[in-house]
Amino acid sequence: MLDLLPAEHLVYLGDTGRYPYGPRPLAEVRVFARQISRFLLDRHHVKCLVVACNTASAAALDELRQEVEVPVLGVIEPGVRALVSATRNGRVGVIGTVGTVASGAYQRAVAATGADVSLTCAACPGFVEFVERGETSSDQVHVLAERLLAPVCAAGVDALLLGCTHYPFLARTISDVVGRDVVLVSSADETAFELQALLGHTGLARPVAAGPGSHRFLSSGDVTWFESLGRQMLGPELGPVGAVTW
Repeated sequence: MLDLLPAEHLVYLGDTGRYPYGPRPLAEVRVFARQISRFLLDRHHVKCLVVACNTASAAALDELRQEVEVPVLGVIEPGVRALVSATRNGRVGVIGTVGTVASGAYQRAVAATGADVSLTCAACPGFVEFVERGETSSDQVHVLAERLLAPVCAAGVDALLLGCTHYPFLARTISDVVGRDVVLVSSADETAFELQALLGHTGLARPVAAGPGSHRFLSSGDVTWFESLGRQMLGPELGPVGAVTW
């Protein structure tokens, strides 16, 4: 979004004080998603919400679309559309957190496309924690990946959706395990393109002529840690991080 929509004002809230969402009950994640949405709407007057978390999308997207007064975009449908377009042999895979996979959200989204594909899903507990520690290529994460990705390898998938926003940072390790001929699909780019289209056809887009947008980053956890890890992942665009207390 930073690259594709440079004129837009962005408020990014990382709920790092309560991560990871994956092992939590979906009802609890739904409460968190509603709380965060109200905060962004009431305090920052956002014109559009992007639920940039697969577990939160699975838990709360439908409810948020009914409850809030602005467009709400999730990461599941954009990623699934890219996944079914990428396959050549009709066998596709999705990896995600325990909560995301157990919710059935990806299974329903793939079925809704009507594509003639066979889907294999695998939960990958532990991946998020490795990424948050900055361990994306260690021997330990490689051993874990070999164990957790065994079902999608056995299924012979040729396209694999990284169904968690942390997983692209493990792309090299995942590719080493599943094979370089397997296409890895990330929801991130597809979601950004969908947001661009949504802002355009609803007339909500900020004109490029108005100048660069502002970027504000907020964390509910350790701000210093968030700044350090965030700069490794997002680059220098991540400026000073503000603290949020629930």
